[in-house]
Amino acid sequence: MSKTSQQNTTTDASGVSVIHTQAHSSGLQQVPQLVPVSPGGGGKAVPPSKQGKKNSFVDRNSDEYRQRRERNNMAVKKSRLKSKQKAQDTLQRVNQLKEENERLEAKIKLLTKELSVLKDLFLEHAHNFADNVQPVGTETPTTNPENSGQ
Repeated sequence: MSKTSQQNTTTDASGVSVIHTQAHSSGLQQVPQLVPVSPGGGGKAVPPSKQGKKNSFVDRNSDEYRQRRERNNMAVKKSRLKSKQKAQDTLQRVNQLKEENERLEAKIKLLTKELSVLKDLFLEHAHNFADNVQPVGTETPTTNPENSGQ
């Protein structure tokens, strides 16, 4: 089974070549591929919000410009205040965690000392208990008063 395909290349107004491929025998339709015309990649993409503003002249004395600048200045102030507040919150949290860490380390020292004292006490008690217990094979025979009379 042989596959034959046909390619048509067209260039649109933005300088992008579109390659249309049609496979005759497979029955599957292929998606067109976008290929830049220039070998350098076609340049930098421009966001839609900036596309119409490239060549427009802005009058710095207009009310619209003043309103935009005022809104932008307020947004910058708000952003800087928010950033400063976040830094202060982070610093406060760091200080809280340092205090908690110091408190927990002090508690660890106290509990370690307590454990050491209790361990020594236990070992002393275990040693004294071992001294009072006689080994199983060295028990002295005791006479049973019930059996002695018979």
